[in-house]
Amino acid sequence: MIPLAHPSPALSARSSPHTDAASVVRDVLTRRASEPGALLPILHEVQDALGYVPSDQVLAIADALNLSRAEVHGVITYYHHFRSAPAARHVLQICRAEACQSMGADALMAHAELRLGCSAHGGTKSSASTDGAFTLESVFCLGLCAASPALMLDDELHARMTPRAFDALIAEVTAGTAGTESTGISA
Repeated sequence: MIPLAHPSPALSARSSPHTDAASVVRDVLTRRASEPGALLPILHEVQDALGYVPSDQVLAIADALNLSRAEVHGVITYYHHFRSAPAARHVLQICRAEACQSMGADALMAHAELRLGCSAHGGTKSSASTDGAFTLESVFCLGLCAASPALMLDDELHARMTPRAFDALIAEVTAGTAGTESTGISA
């Protein structure tokens, strides 16, 4: 496991079902709307705080930046990072870039979809597992090309993943013991 140098600053807010999206967006816009090129930083901060960019807040973001609703929606749907619906408790992103594909990412994704009972395809960016605990997403390049295939689970990178290592990682998370032993890069 490779922890990110700077995990999401508002993970605790994302995990709270009582976070008021309108007040979060209002706060972010108050601080950042006047910055040049503010749209992407605003969307990132909103998603970090809420876990997604609520569709009912797109107009407020557009108005604050003097953009059309279509322009903001276009950015949200263009970038794979942004979600327009809440994620599950655990977010699992499997790299589908060329290096990971050449080392078995397609087989890993197929295994993950079967194991979790959901699909990262089918016209949506992600989907939730049958138990609602995991959101499975297909992403392109997590930066671990030399140790592929790679995935990120709750902002922690895991490299050289196999279906067996994947099952062990999911079992750890399900049992609540994730992070107690390394499942990341091995020599």
